[in-house]
Amino acid sequence: MSAPTFELQSHSTYSDGELSPAAVVRAAAEAGVELLSLTDHDTTDGLSEAAQAAESLGLSFVPGVEISALDPGAQDLHICGYLIDPAYAALGEQLRRSRADREQRSERMATALSSLGWAIDRRDLDARKAAGQTVGRPHLAQAVVAHPDNTARLAKEGLENPSAFLVAYLIEGRPGFRERLAPTVPEAIDLIHAAGGVAIWAHPFWDIEVDAELLSTLDRFLAAGLDGVEVFYVTHTREQTELLADRCAALGLLTTGSSDFHGPSHRQFNRFRAFQTYGHAPNLGCLTFPN
Repeated sequence: MSAPTFELQSHSTYSDGELSPAAVVRAAAEAGVELLSLTDHDTTDGLSEAAQAAESLGLSFVPGVEISALDPGAQDLHICGYLIDPAYAALGEQLRRSRADREQRSERMATALSSLGWAIDRRDLDARKAAGQTVGRPHLAQAVVAHPDNTARLAKEGLENPSAFLVAYLIEGRPGFRERLAPTVPEAIDLIHAAGGVAIWAHPFWDIEVDAELLSTLDRFLAAGLDGVEVFYVTHTREQTELLADRCAALGLLTTGSSDFHGPSHRQFNRFRAFQTYGHAPNLGCLTFPN
């Protein structure tokens, strides 16, 4: 079975990706992607560049954004908004608040890491800030791994790559993690709808591992107006995919998918068309080749 030709989540240098928006589009086209969305975290700043590149390459493009949201059950998770109007004022204001908190939070986490004895190479962090780009946990992890003063300790703790360090120190419950401010899931859904878009729960099994808990959470989000779920995802197993596909079909929800491309050097999310549908037909609804 051939790999899907749609990719409805990807990231550029405007958030935590390696490539410019135009380069993301070119990489997608070279991989055989026919329908693409750029969904940078809490920003729409790269959409115009990506849309222009997609048009020049004849690739169908869906404007998108991945909004960080809070939920009492799952804590920090992500809702993707598609077909949103980037000029919608309330959306822009919320994204600006979220980015500002992201920067403040990154400094809080950097301070925490320093107090734990880790040296931080601030050159890339400062360069990103100077360029108006966000600094997130992957960048902090890279800044620690890149500093030569940490080499021996990283080897001793078995944390010789940024992803391993992030999991050990910068996820919820770990010593360098700090909470963030963000809209609730219902608030994010309402904001996406007000901006003319559709709201999709991104990579749900990344946030919740227990089947029953995930399905009950989906029911709550549906009651809040959720339009669909990223059912087909690069880390979802066949069993997880089938569970979600069946439930979404019963509820009449859209079912999207992605490889969550972050760039060719990313440890995990480094290529397009890397996810599977396991024989299930996606329900992309209004997201199907909108150009």
